[in-house]
Amino acid sequence: MPEQPSDTGPANNRRNFHRSRYERYRGGPDPLAPPLDLREALDEIGADVMAGSSPRRALRELLRRGTPGLRGLDELRERINRRRNELRKSRNLDGTFDEIRELLENAVLEERKQLARDLDDDARFAEMQIGNLPPSTAAAVSELSDYRWRSPKAREDFEKIRDLLGRELLEQRFAGMKEALQGAGEADRQAITDMLSDLNELLAQHNRGEDTTDSFAGFMTEHGQFFPENPRNTEELVESLAKRSAAAQQFYNSLSAEQRAELDQLAQQAFGSSDLMNALASVDGQLRAARPELDWDGAQGFSGDQPMGMGEAAAAMADLAELDELSEAMSQQYAGADLADIDLDALARQLGEDAAVDARTLQRLEQELRDQGFFERGADGELHLSPKAMRQLGQSVLADIADRLTGRGERATRLSGRLGEPSGATREWAFGDTEPWDVPRTITNAVVRDAGTGRFSRGRPVQLTVGDVAITETEARSQAAVALLVDTSFSMEMEGRWTPMKRTAIALNQLISTRFRTDELQIIAFGREARTIDVGELAGLSPRMEQGTNLHHALLLAQRHLRRFPHATPVVLIVTDGEPTAHLEPSGDAFFYYPPHPQTIGLTVAELDHLSRMGAQITVFRLGDDPGLAMFIDRVARRVGGRVVAPDVDGLGAAVVGDYLRGRRER
Repeated sequence: MPEQPSDTGPANNRRNFHRSRYERYRGGPDPLAPPLDLREALDEIGADVMAGSSPRRALRELLRRGTPGLRGLDELRERINRRRNELRKSRNLDGTFDEIRELLENAVLEERKQLARDLDDDARFAEMQIGNLPPSTAAAVSELSDYRWRSPKAREDFEKIRDLLGRELLEQRFAGMKEALQGAGEADRQAITDMLSDLNELLAQHNRGEDTTDSFAGFMTEHGQFFPENPRNTEELVESLAKRSAAAQQFYNSLSAEQRAELDQLAQQAFGSSDLMNALASVDGQLRAARPELDWDGAQGFSGDQPMGMGEAAAAMADLAELDELSEAMSQQYAGADLADIDLDALARQLGEDAAVDARTLQRLEQELRDQGFFERGADGELHLSPKAMRQLGQSVLADIADRLTGRGERATRLSGRLGEPSGATREWAFGDTEPWDVPRTITNAVVRDAGTGRFSRGRPVQLTVGDVAITETEARSQAAVALLVDTSFSMEMEGRWTPMKRTAIALNQLISTRFRTDELQIIAFGREARTIDVGELAGLSPRMEQGTNLHHALLLAQRHLRRFPHATPVVLIVTDGEPTAHLEPSGDAFFYYPPHPQTIGLTVAELDHLSRMGAQITVFRLGDDPGLAMFIDRVARRVGGRVVAPDVDGLGAAVVGDYLRGRRER
C-alpha cells in the first residue's frame, strides 16, 4: 500500500499558520487603560458626605470636578462653551454673498470691456442695460438671467454664480457636494434631480409609517454615491439628513432681513432654474415632519471677520447645535440625566479624542462605583454609602491617622497585639516586628518561591529569604466596652469641627472592627438630645440648627452600653466643644438653658461619678479655647480621675485613636 503524504509537512504547516493583523486603535474602551482608582474616588466622595453632602450629590460633584489627571464634566463643558464662543466670534455668514458679488462684478466688468470694443447700436443698448442694474446683487443676477452675454469670460463668470448657488444649497444638506459637483455637467445635475425625487418618495413613505426596507435598499443601490456616511437604514439616513437640514434652516434664520430677501431671490437661479430649490424645499419639509424635535426655528449670531459659504455655515450651525447638546449633557441638570447621554463620537469631533477619553473614563468611574457595591438604596429611596464603602473609607481615614500617630512616635495601628492570643491571621515580616513566626506558612512560602523559579527538587534543602518570613498576628486578651460620645451641636459645624469629628469616629470604628474585634464600640451623638448611631449614619449626618449640649443624656446611654458587657473594661471617650447646656428630664424631655443651669451641671457630674464608680477609663477631648469649658472639664477630670486632651482640629483623630491604643496597652 503506497505511503500517504504527511499532513505535518512544512507546506502544510505554512498553510495552517494563522496570521495576525494589527490595526490602529479606533476608540471604545481602551484595553490597555490602567484600572480605575476607585479608592481615591471613594475617599473624595466620603469627604463630601462627611461634610454634609448626600452620597448622590457627592458622586455628582466628583464627576463634575474630576480627579487628578482626569478632567471632570465642568472643565469639559467649559472647553465646549469656549469653542462655541470662538466659532461665533471668528466667523460670519457673508461668504457666499461676497463670492457671488465678486463674480457678478467680474462678469459686468468683462462685459463692459467687450461692449466698448463693439460699435453697433445693440452694444450701446446693452451698455445702458448693464449700467442701470439694480444695486441689489440678487436683483441684478435675476435681471441678467436672460441677458445675452457678448464676452465669453463674462458669460463664464455669470454661470459660475448659478453653479455656485446650486452647489452651496446642496452642500447645506449633503456633505461634500460643493467639491463633488465642481465643473459638473448636465448629466451630473440630472443625477442630483433624480436622487432628490427618489429621496422625497422614500421620506414620504417613511413618514406614513410604511416599511421602507426594500425601498431604502433600492435607493442606496441607485444613489449611494451621494451618501459617503453609508447609513444602514432609513432611520439613520433621516437622522443625518435632518440635522443638516435643520442647520440649513438655522442658517436662513440667522441672516438679516435683507440677506434673506437676497437669498430667496438668488436661490431661484441655482443651476439656472427654480427646480432645485423646489426639490430641496420638499425634502426639508419631509425631514421636518420626521424630526420635529430638532431646533428648526433657532438662530445663531456670528460677529467675526472670517466669512463662510452657505454650506460651510450650515456645517458650523450643525457644530453649534452639537456643542449645545454636549454642553447640556455635561451639565447633567435635566430630569433623568445620565453620563451615558454624552455622545463620545461628537465630543471627539468637537474637542479631540483626549476629551472623549476623559468622558469615557468618567462614565466607567461612575459605573464601577455602582457595580462594585459602594452605594445602596435605602428605605427612603435615596442613595447611601454601603457597608463596603464605609469599610473602604474607614481604611483610608485610619491609614491617614496612623501616619500621624507614627510621626508622633505612637504605635503603628497595623499591630494587632503584643504576644497575646493569635488572631488567626498572618502577614509578611517587617523590620521591628516582635510577633512569633508562623513556621508552616514561612516554609510554604519558600517552597512555592523555589518551585516558581524551577530550582526546587527532592532532597534539596529549603532556603529561606527575608521575604518568605510570615508572622502570626496576635490580639490582646482583654476586652473593652468602648463608648465614643461625639458632640453634634451646631457649634461643631460653625467652628469647622464637624468633619474631623466624623473622621475620628470612622477611624476608631475601623480600628476596632478590624484589629480589636473583641472590643465593643458604641457611638453616641449628642446635641440637644442624645442617641446611639452607627458609623454609616454618622458619616451622612447633616448639621442642624440645634442649640444644646446634652452630655447628661449621652452619659446615660453610655452606661447602658457598658452594662451589656460586665466583664469588659469600660472606656468612655468624649469629644465636645461646649459646656453642658441641656439635660434629660424624668419625663423624657430635654431641658435646655444657657448659660449652663446648675441642675444641668449637677446631673451631668452625677453621671460622670457613676461611670467612675463603674471603673470606666474616661478621656475628654476638649475642642476650642472656651475658658468656661476648660474650667469645667479640668475640674471634672480631677474629680473622676480622667484625662483631658486638648488637640487641634486636625489632630483630633490621632488623639482619640492614640488614647484608645494607649489604654489598650495598659490593659
